[in-house]
Amino acid sequence: MNTISPVMPSRTKSLTIGDADWVRYALVVLTLAIIGVFLILPLATVLIEAFAKGWTAYASSLTHPDTVAAIKLTLLTAAITVPLTTVFGVSAAWAIARFEFRGKSLLITLIDLPFSVSPVIAGLIYVLIFGAQGWFGSWFSDHDIKIIFAVPGIVLATLFVTFPFVARELIPLMQEIGHEEEEAALSLGASGWQTFFKITLPNIKWGLLYGVLLCNARAMGEFGAVSVVSGHIRGLTNTLPLHIEVSYNEYDFVGAFASASLLAGLAVVTLVVKTFLEWKQKQDLKA
Repeated sequence: MNTISPVMPSRTKSLTIGDADWVRYALVVLTLAIIGVFLILPLATVLIEAFAKGWTAYASSLTHPDTVAAIKLTLLTAAITVPLTTVFGVSAAWAIARFEFRGKSLLITLIDLPFSVSPVIAGLIYVLIFGAQGWFGSWFSDHDIKIIFAVPGIVLATLFVTFPFVARELIPLMQEIGHEEEEAALSLGASGWQTFFKITLPNIKWGLLYGVLLCNARAMGEFGAVSVVSGHIRGLTNTLPLHIEVSYNEYDFVGAFASASLLAGLAVVTLVVKTFLEWKQKQDLKA
């Protein structure tokens, strides 16, 4: 005999829906509050401080020779780092997603290493290897080759912290896509390069652009590793993040926040493009 009251299921369902609505609204409000305090408020503060003395002071700070040199060095570092990281990421993702070989797990672990190692430690490692008292420092000094406190050291430090981004974005994507289309193209007589450019690249293009975007943002905003190897030489080895620190420490608040507004703008653009690329990637996977 059924002894369960017929009223109970609908009553329980009503309570569950009511609780879910309350929790949902509370979480939305909490999320908006956190975004406002930790994202919107800092961005607003940067812009307010950057324009505290007017547009003329803001423009003057960005056109200062040291600021211009920092911007150029930041762009140069990104221009060197991003293509190298992209080539490595595509190659590593292709090898890991398409082939089985001994040491595959070790390779994946090494790719993830920069995520777990402090950038400052990475910078110290390069100083230990290429510094004046480092393992190869005397040889480079004898041949008048500058690594530490020069552009090559900055590029090496930036490469270390950025090379996982493209690879880690492409590996799961290529594993999910599979290799049936590539095998079909090869069986029909396509060469390896033809298969890559006609089949593989169109399938991974949005994920690749997403990884490149994150890599570029990290390359232009890196501070810890670059700070160790740069030497903080004005007009020569100060990237934009280092220039912001120097300006702030010297009480040039308008200059510091004006430079910071450029990186803040980069962050906002990165978030917008990132959202678009994620949407396009999902649309391609559904199709």
